[in-house]
Amino acid sequence: MDSKDRQIIRALQKNGRITNQDLAAEVNLSPSPCLRRLRILEDSGVILGYSVDVDAKAYGLPMTVFIRIRLERHTGDHIKAFEDRIRGLDEVLECHLMTGPADYQLRVVVAGLDHYEDFIRNRIHAIGGIASIDTSIVYGTVKKTAVFPALV
Repeated sequence: MDSKDRQIIRALQKNGRITNQDLAAEVNLSPSPCLRRLRILEDSGVILGYSVDVDAKAYGLPMTVFIRIRLERHTGDHIKAFEDRIRGLDEVLECHLMTGPADYQLRVVVAGLDHYEDFIRNRIHAIGGIASIDTSIVYGTVKKTAVFPALV
C-alpha cells in the first residue's frame, strides 16, 4: 500500500458516499486509475466494507458504557465460550482483548440505566466464568473519528 492508497482510504473514511469522480479529484488521480485502486483495496481486504455513522441517542440508544471484564479461567474452552457469547450480543459494538488487569473491554450501547442493569444481570452474568466486571458510563464525548492519521 502506498501513500495514494492511504489518501483514498482517508477520503473514504471522511465520506463513504463520495463518488468516484469526486474521490479521484480529491486524491489527484483520474477516475479510472482511482477506481482500479479502490477495487484492489476492496478485493485484498484492506477495505472491509462500508457503513453509516449514526447518532446513537437519536436512534434510541443514548447510553454508551465501557465494560472491563476479567475471566476466572483462561483455558481455551472458557475463552472460546466467552467470546462466542459476546459476539452474539447486539448491544456490544466492540470487544477488545486487553493487557492489564482486565481481559476484555466492551463498548456497549443501551437505552438507559434500567436496560444496562438488565443487560448485565441477564446477558453478561448468564455467560458464566466471569471473575469481575468494571463499568464506566460515558457522559460526554470529546472526540470520535473513524479517520486514520496520515502517515508521513
